[in-house]
Amino acid sequence: MSSRRDFILGGLALTTLYGCAQQQSNPTPNPPPPPETISLNGAGATLPAPLYLKWFREYNRLFPNVQVSYQPIGSVAGVKQFQAQTVDFGASDVGMTPAEEQQVPRGVVMLPVTIGSIVLAYNLPGITELKLSRATYTDLFLGKIQRWNDPLIQQDNPELPLPDQEVFVIRRSDASGTTGIFTQHLSAISQAWKDTIGSGTSVQWGEGTIGSRGNEGVTAQVAQQVGAIGYLELTYAKQNKLPMARLQNKAGNYVMADTATVTEAISTLQLPENLLGFVPDPEGANAYPIVTYSWLLLYKTYSDPAKSRALKEVINWCLTEGQKFAEELGFVPLSPTLVPRVQAALAQVT
Repeated sequence: MSSRRDFILGGLALTTLYGCAQQQSNPTPNPPPPPETISLNGAGATLPAPLYLKWFREYNRLFPNVQVSYQPIGSVAGVKQFQAQTVDFGASDVGMTPAEEQQVPRGVVMLPVTIGSIVLAYNLPGITELKLSRATYTDLFLGKIQRWNDPLIQQDNPELPLPDQEVFVIRRSDASGTTGIFTQHLSAISQAWKDTIGSGTSVQWGEGTIGSRGNEGVTAQVAQQVGAIGYLELTYAKQNKLPMARLQNKAGNYVMADTATVTEAISTLQLPENLLGFVPDPEGANAYPIVTYSWLLLYKTYSDPAKSRALKEVINWCLTEGQKFAEELGFVPLSPTLVPRVQAALAQVT
């Protein structure tokens, strides 16, 4: 595996800017002024990007005078832009630490707006039903398993004709909230992982792993490389028709990520007052093991009242009407009991 090189797929950050204000001709002598065009700019996590882009496109279709641009550049980069106040809002799969919040004099409001899951997608022609135990997928990402017909994988899949194919482990090359959630989970289930690599948005990976930038980059690398396995958000795997492993959960059952299994997993988490919380190893017979909320980051105060009002209206729509788009894209809607708490936090923004 020493012959591999680190792939960095740059230029994958996507920017979307939808619509423009439309002016209708009015024959009256003193027509009312056209509605004010508001432009909002955000940046951050790639994990929820498919849903955010759908939300902002749909909102602009309903309200053409509100334009929302979102750049999926990764959670860590999004937090940095938010701290630098070069965006109107940020987005992160791991929120912000108290130390990071202190660097924002305008104050911070963190809003969980959707629920995502991280899957292990792979590229093994002819193999569509793969099971991976907790020990197996940890050892894969530790670099202890070199070939796909390794006895540990074969033990998980006694009925499968696993190929004598080299394993290519694909991981994020950029600092990433997806990496933060994935390594937090591995640290919770494996003492060996916790002692050697640990958790964080950026970690020191073992020799031979292949780095790609963003969920898009990992997806592309897995799709291109036979023998590859990588961690990425469910939606990217679904949209690119990549097979996903059935993972063993804490109860010992092998489960796929879907609305029911992710809902069961996240239901074990009670968010604290600041609405920031994680569930590294969920309980539940059918709980999917790697799930997370994803947060929008807002300032408590904005100098432009019109922009503040428009941003709050957009996000309130995302928390209510926008939730109906979650499942079709592979995300899970917020629970009806959580939405009022998030709306109360949103009301702090002025």
